[in-house]
Amino acid sequence: MAINLLDLDSAGLTRFCIDIGEKPYRAKQLLRWIHQLGMSDFSEMSDLAKAFREKLAALAIIQSPEVISDHIAADGTRKWLLSTGAGNAVEMVFIPEVNRGTLCISSQVGCALACSFCSTGRQGFNRNLTVAEIIGQLWWANKMLKTEKAHEACFVSESSIHGRAHDQKKDAGRAISNVVLMGMGEPLANFENVVTALDLMLDDNTYGLSRRKVTVSTSGLVPAMDRLRERCPVALAVSLHAPNDPLRDQLVPINKKYPIKMLLAACERYLQAAPRDFITFEYVMLDGVNDSIEHAHELVHLVKKIPCKLNLIPFNSFIGSGYKRSSLETIRIFRDVLMQAGIVTTVRKTRGDDIDAACGQLAGQVLDKTRRASRSITKVAG
Repeated sequence: MAINLLDLDSAGLTRFCIDIGEKPYRAKQLLRWIHQLGMSDFSEMSDLAKAFREKLAALAIIQSPEVISDHIAADGTRKWLLSTGAGNAVEMVFIPEVNRGTLCISSQVGCALACSFCSTGRQGFNRNLTVAEIIGQLWWANKMLKTEKAHEACFVSESSIHGRAHDQKKDAGRAISNVVLMGMGEPLANFENVVTALDLMLDDNTYGLSRRKVTVSTSGLVPAMDRLRERCPVALAVSLHAPNDPLRDQLVPINKKYPIKMLLAACERYLQAAPRDFITFEYVMLDGVNDSIEHAHELVHLVKKIPCKLNLIPFNSFIGSGYKRSSLETIRIFRDVLMQAGIVTTVRKTRGDDIDAACGQLAGQVLDKTRRASRSITKVAG
């Protein structure tokens, strides 16, 4: 069976080259052809010997998940549905902004952690994504967006100011400046595959992203947070969503295993190696659930000793969620309590909600192995 080279980081690709009788330096050439140039046809890798290219064609493939659908929101946010086989599919979102382009990718088909306000969690869980399926999202989006930007640049008039044309040509090579693992799944529950994909994102011979511009979001798998700190410390976002254990037990069930005290201690340890000098705490704003002034003051007391930034997320509704979004005034008051206590606080701008691409709305297609989806439907119906 042919090996998918998207599954291999630099060390893995070096071993592959040695195993098939090639020099180790061939791995660096392959990394550049595959990830920097987005090439999937070995015959077009012109600086490789013909015999090597023929060997590669016989033994290997370069294959990312197949795109099923492509939707663009009114604000420019773009969502793709990607097939992962056997009737399953995951979603990926690109958020364009003036000074950056952020790609939100998935790490699992569904999610086993069952956060009550998350559409993905309601669908249940099927399996972990492979390295090729994780990095393949970035590989495909990077290739496609660069091609589209290059085509757009072709329409620039010859009479345009040279500097402007030069800037557009330069920008065409870096459509994706940031990657966040905040799509479907809990990244740290798929640790080895996610970390190998992170290695590829950071490699100068591939995408050359800095650790500050790659963010892993976790619901609080404490042992895996410690492993990530040792293995590949990128920016960390923690889904907090409640200022006390009883409430967080309801919203984020993994809290029953790793309660807030353990979680915050892990955050303090992570800061010893983190590329940023703060942890981002994500806090979804649920009307009448976790958004009172008392909750805000409790949250201040909870995190005041940890260098952090609070990211307040207006809840994005989905069918059967049972929750409502906090009002703009409630969110403003909650934010002001945090800021007056000296905590850097932002309110996340809702992007792509008209195509269900906003935070917490990603669903994809999951053949649930946990039977959670059917239980949730029964609960809502009852």
